[in-house]
Amino acid sequence: MSTAAPSVRPGEVLADRLPAFRVRDIALVAGGAALTGLAAQIAVPVPGSPVPVTGQTFAALLVGTTLGAGRGVAALALYALAGLLGVPWFANGTSGVGVSFGYILGMILAVAAVGALARRGADRSTLRMAGTMLVGEVIIYAVGVPYLAATADITLSSAVAAGLVPFLIGDAIKVVLAMGLLPTAWKLLEK
Repeated sequence: MSTAAPSVRPGEVLADRLPAFRVRDIALVAGGAALTGLAAQIAVPVPGSPVPVTGQTFAALLVGTTLGAGRGVAALALYALAGLLGVPWFANGTSGVGVSFGYILGMILAVAAVGALARRGADRSTLRMAGTMLVGEVIIYAVGVPYLAATADITLSSAVAAGLVPFLIGDAIKVVLAMGLLPTAWKLLEK
């Protein structure tokens, strides 16, 4: 009887290690949406900003890297759609379109990117995981900050000051957490 772990296949993400069947994918998508909604409830107000610090972006990027681009996008699209339809699981228990909805749209695009990078092995080493998370964060801000400027009727520089700068330290912490979390998960699976 061999106790050797199966080898990692190219293009594989963590969710691919679960038994394959359609119910699994539905459960993973719903779970990814729910995880993002729960993480959004960890919200700390930022003085001078209509956007709070949340666990939402961290959860979304983890969903993308662990589920892959297809299931990750489906999970974040479900999260966004349910929130638009009234499920109060955006930051601070809100729903609908607000000034921070652009960040949610950015998360959908970011999840596609980080999921694709994870399929190429970017979630298996600490440095590549850091780069993957940074790509995801840049995409989120590239959509969220201009959306904030447009919907809050403020200048782009004001939106950067209110919707980007106050979050950089928290994002650095999220990157460090992800750098340890996902490569460690792969190492444990390989044992």
